[in-house]
Amino acid sequence: MMASNPYFSLAVLFLAALGFGLAPLGLAWLWAKLYAPAKPNHIKNAIYECGLVSKGDAWMQFRSAYYLYAIIFLIFDVESVFLLPFAVAFTGLGAAACVAMLVFVLLLIEGLAWAWAKGALTWA
Repeated sequence: MMASNPYFSLAVLFLAALGFGLAPLGLAWLWAKLYAPAKPNHIKNAIYECGLVSKGDAWMQFRSAYYLYAIIFLIFDVESVFLLPFAVAFTGLGAAACVAMLVFVLLLIEGLAWAWAKGALTWA
């Protein structure tokens, strides 16, 4: 009777996927509780710094410009991924595809010009 429901197989697969993800987590938690109980002490809770005694606070100020460099790199990396199939199939495409790719490249050039004008590309 249950098998006649069209969503029965979907529910079984959902439960199997859920069990496949949660079973290893549950087994790892059980193993940690039974065979590796927590025994915190000063040495275990210390920050490991390549065997050296840590000095000062572990938090340090990080320049946000590095994130901007990474984002700009990712943008132009993804651009190359989009341009490669276009370059391979260039002769078989129509004018609309060429115009769409031209708009795409012009938007990327505009973004590069904006980043350059804002001074985001200077390393200092």
